[in-house]
Amino acid sequence: MMSDHPERRYRIGEVAEELDVPVHLLRQWQQKFPQLKPRRDRSNRRYYTAKDIEIARRIKTLIRHEKMTIEGARIRLAQELHGEGKPRSNKEALEIARAIEHEAGEILRLVEAAKRSV
Repeated sequence: MMSDHPERRYRIGEVAEELDVPVHLLRQWQQKFPQLKPRRDRSNRRYYTAKDIEIARRIKTLIRHEKMTIEGARIRLAQELHGEGKPRSNKEALEIARAIEHEAGEILRLVEAAKRSV
């Protein structure tokens, strides 16, 4: 990542290059995602902080890699930034992992049973 110093400010062109997206797309995301709010300097130029860049990176992942709509990505991002949907403790995370493991085992058993009956 670009972060030399946590307080460093990045120009929109630098961020676009880092994320491999066009500048105009960053501007569109600013309009569609209230969580992405780069500040402006005295000359009225946008500047991004490391936190802004991480939010933009997450937006890109949600839209391009997870194939979410803008609205879906906006909702998911809001939930993530408010801590919703995340395990509240290591114990809860372990319980979720065990439940997933159990469900995966059940699916494998069903697939094997279906193979035998064919």
